[in-house]
Amino acid sequence: MYGYSWIQWVFLFYFYSFVGWCVESTYVSLKKRKFVNRGFIRGPFLPLYGSGGLMMLIVSMPFQDNLILTWAAGCVGATALEYVTGVTMEALFKVRYWDYSDQKFNFQGQICLGSTLAWGVLTVVMTRLIHPPVERFIFWIPQGILTLMTMLLTLYFVADFALSFRAALDLRDVLVRMEQAKRDLARMQRRLDVIIALADEAKDNYVKERQEDFGDILDDLAERYGDLTEGIENRFRRIRELLPGSQLLLEKREELAELRERFLKNTDRAELSRFLSDVMKRGQILGNPTMRSTRFAEALDEIRRSAREYAEERKKKRDEK
Repeated sequence: MYGYSWIQWVFLFYFYSFVGWCVESTYVSLKKRKFVNRGFIRGPFLPLYGSGGLMMLIVSMPFQDNLILTWAAGCVGATALEYVTGVTMEALFKVRYWDYSDQKFNFQGQICLGSTLAWGVLTVVMTRLIHPPVERFIFWIPQGILTLMTMLLTLYFVADFALSFRAALDLRDVLVRMEQAKRDLARMQRRLDVIIALADEAKDNYVKERQEDFGDILDDLAERYGDLTEGIENRFRRIRELLPGSQLLLEKREELAELRERFLKNTDRAELSRFLSDVMKRGQILGNPTMRSTRFAEALDEIRRSAREYAEERKKKRDEK
């Protein structure tokens, strides 16, 4: 059984969070062929690994003399932690920071059989090979120094986590507003089509001529943001062409002015630019290339593309100096 003080437990959390960050960032960086600062927070810590490390130690305590039971306890304990953490984060932030949907035998994309088996193996390796020298190391550090190190790490970690949590909430809000803007643009587009169709004396010919351009787009809410804005701009141009000779459009001027104002508001990208200009928020997007969102998939893809373009533009400007 482990007879650690609470300071030692906290230090172990930070230690394994740091080790997890090193392993994951190295793996992803090699895969992407560039440095990727992995994780929810910006500092060199992955809290899931720190929590997982403590979980492995705790659940394996009663089975330290039995290899099979140690493996089974690691499978169950770490998988439960991964699932609860994943579901909670998705509920809070509307995105998944890891996704096993493309893996066989996965459950809700949050956990999968391969990961569960790997957690069990890692528990055995950790408790039998990795942790014993780590334990000797923390016992070797004088208690006063260990306490000071842990307190300083705690201050840094809490500040970093608070900023990252706020950034994740801001990302959630941007995703929600972008998705709402897309729905508003789609509804606006259909309303403009109704007004144009009623105003056009040659309604049947107009629909026939324009069918190739935007026939299917009328009821397609999954069109990309740029396609929607371009389509609505085309409709406003068409209204301007019809306006001089159309009494209906003259009567609809107030509604058209309101639609135009809503259109300009929904296509304002200032909020996204402000979001991406924050290094903490931009890093959270770029540092989690496996981040997924079922409900806001298109909006998240748009933000991810914009983040990459923003980062590349900044890099280009630095290289030019």
